[in-house]
Amino acid sequence: MAFLSDTLPRVYLAGPDIFYPDQDARYAWLEALCVKHGLRGIRPSDGGIHADEHLAPDARASRIYQGNVAHLQSADALLVNLEPFRGAVEPDSGTVFELGMAVALGKPVALYLEQAGESLADRIRAEWGAWPKDNDAGEGAGPAYDARYRMMIEDFGLPLNLMLAVPALCIESSPEAAAACLAAHLRRR
Repeated sequence: MAFLSDTLPRVYLAGPDIFYPDQDARYAWLEALCVKHGLRGIRPSDGGIHADEHLAPDARASRIYQGNVAHLQSADALLVNLEPFRGAVEPDSGTVFELGMAVALGKPVALYLEQAGESLADRIRAEWGAWPKDNDAGEGAGPAYDARYRMMIEDFGLPLNLMLAVPALCIESSPEAAAACLAAHLRRR
């Protein structure tokens, strides 16, 4: 007998939530949010590793990677938390990999980060400043660079790097709004 949740679109819950001490509560909340929108949230894999199973770190990492790739391949879509991770501007690199893989597999992705209404360029300038300061050469004189790393500031008015923002169905400021966007898209398919 199939349960209702078995017929709902499977949505992989990508993001750094796995690293928080309250990860179980976070995933329970995200799963309930998915159900509210007619979706089935899928947590990242722990590789099927039991607490009493002793594996070398590389074997453990490989199992977790394989489990997450299997989840990504079987998912219908991704709900992606791209909040800044261990820094003020950029998202978690593992989440970015999962997003890229999902896009390569042709899966729809809905993104969320609290700063969705701000441009990446503005957030970089606010965090590290611009060099030369405020592009002293004048309007239209070329790109600005951040004062910390002295690297060009990508400025397309997007809240994330273009390679993350362009393929997204939506970039919302909350998981609720992103889940609603994703559910609406999946209903139209």
